[in-house]
Amino acid sequence: MNPTAPPAQVVRQRIEAFGEQSRLRAGSLVITVFGDAIVPRGGRLWVGSLIRLLAPLGINERLTRTTVFRLAKDEWLRIEAHGRRADYLLTPAGQRRFEEAARAIYAAQPRAWDGRWRLMLLVGDMPAKARDALRRALFWQGFGHVGPDCFVHPSADLEETLHALATEGLADAPRLLMPLLASDARHGLSANDADLVRRAWDLRALAEAYAEFGALYQPILHALSAGAGPGIDDESAFLLRVLLVHDWRRLLLRDPALPDILLPADWPGQRARRLTRDLYRLLRAPSEHHLDAQLQRADGRGLPAPGGLDERFRDAVAVGAPQPPLSSV
Repeated sequence: MNPTAPPAQVVRQRIEAFGEQSRLRAGSLVITVFGDAIVPRGGRLWVGSLIRLLAPLGINERLTRTTVFRLAKDEWLRIEAHGRRADYLLTPAGQRRFEEAARAIYAAQPRAWDGRWRLMLLVGDMPAKARDALRRALFWQGFGHVGPDCFVHPSADLEETLHALATEGLADAPRLLMPLLASDARHGLSANDADLVRRAWDLRALAEAYAEFGALYQPILHALSAGAGPGIDDESAFLLRVLLVHDWRRLLLRDPALPDILLPADWPGQRARRLTRDLYRLLRAPSEHHLDAQLQRADGRGLPAPGGLDERFRDAVAVGAPQPPLSSV
């Protein structure tokens, strides 16, 4: 990407590069659009509007319809018919999932730490296939593992974690897992804490992923901030916002959300969060103009004005707040 290119060219290059991928994950992209753009406007949308929004990203009508049908089957959405058209609405479970994810995606900074570790000990027998499913589910909740039967996180809410596991189909998890709190007897960050982080998580691979994210979006932020040459149109602002949040959300799926004190010095995750915040704020107004013009319900009415956007990337996550279970889709 040419850092001196006009903003419109830089943004178009990113959009075209996404569309040229050999495999587009339509389901993940639809979740991103719904969570970022539709939930703030009431969580109700005619599927035709969604088809129009996604077409420039290479997602065709068949893929979009198949994806929303699957989300309805998984009880994220429900269908409400209006003549020959239909709206897709968030279910209560879908609303909860999106709200929990939003707390992680739009947080202003990483959470603080109370010095205690949250442990999940597997104390019952499980078949190998079920054990693998449990390990994957705890990974998506941010837990690392320090042995075949011990999973650890610095700030996850243990009761919320057990509830989330049961919601995701692991009904035996509350019976087979023992939640515990633990801390080093010494004051302050100890060598034991640092060693536990190294054993439980592969932070090197995650740091490389954050660096790649920065290399992709920092030139775009620079081009848009410099304002040299013509700006970008409203649709391009929306498409870039979708890709930004989509890539950021996929990074967070891999990130255990460790507090600063447990991370290596000069951790690239903080820079990536600031970059996401600054670029999102630049894109918000023009992208919302595009959504105002494009979004409709099945009865032809437009969607209400969005709420809560001013709070995104503003407030810090509270100490000890539960780890939001981002969708692994």
